[in-house]
Amino acid sequence: MELIPVYLAFILILSIFLGFELISKVPATLHTPLMSGANAISGITIVGALLAAGTDGPSWLATALGAVAVFFATVNVVGGYLVTDRMLGMFKKKPDDPA
Repeated sequence: MELIPVYLAFILILSIFLGFELISKVPATLHTPLMSGANAISGITIVGALLAAGTDGPSWLATALGAVAVFFATVNVVGGYLVTDRMLGMFKKKPDDPA
């Protein structure tokens, strides 16, 4: 039996627990800016997804999964910018209503 899949599964499970512990320690006031920044930085995944979709992979499945990855990475980045815009909008002063 090859041990590489076992090591990869161990790393995946360990990273899930580590990520959960780190995110649970972040105060609520910093959670939204942290997630907005992380979503903006995750634009790098679009580059990887484009490379996966654009290469002539070993099968059509690899190209299809690359195209799906491009879609989801784009949704992630756009959502990150929308959340950031909404968050920054909360800090703008509202004009006085002369009613």
